[in-house]
Amino acid sequence: MNPAPNLVFVGPMGAGKTTIGTRVAAKLGLRFVDVDHRLEELTGARVPLIFECEGEAGFRARESALIASLCADSGLLIATGGGAVLDPASRQHLRERGFVVHLHLDVDAQLVRLARDRSRPLLAEGDRHAKLTALAAQRDALYAEVADLRFDSNGPGPAVAAERLAALLATQWQRSANHAAA
Repeated sequence: MNPAPNLVFVGPMGAGKTTIGTRVAAKLGLRFVDVDHRLEELTGARVPLIFECEGEAGFRARESALIASLCADSGLLIATGGGAVLDPASRQHLRERGFVVHLHLDVDAQLVRLARDRSRPLLAEGDRHAKLTALAAQRDALYAEVADLRFDSNGPGPAVAAERLAALLATQWQRSANHAAA
């Protein structure tokens, strides 16, 4: 058992951090927070517009500050953006205040899941396969660095994946005793 006050999902875009995360949060009685969605609520702007106006560096600075704030809370299931692990301070917050689950998804499965999705700034132009492969090469070691558990989300649909993951979490994670109440 690895006690932590929060549960955190990391992984590449399309891995199911939000879709599976909402289901797991409901099963475990956690409050669900999607970092990208919360940033949009706080700024009043969609993620692609933040990227356009502030660049990736500006977006990452906002993301890092929000992750620090969320990690200070307890009783949350935090679904990060795929690049949240790029920031060393965010990685530290996630490790210190969360049980981190790496939702793994291979590039071919990402391409299928993201085929119609045009909301991803990093996939807006160019060869999607090449970009996803490059992102995986850059980020996979960082996901592994912060993860307490790696869960393959390639196969099952979200309902089955959430059931399987909740069962695994029951044996490997518990909320910190002093943070059990949300």
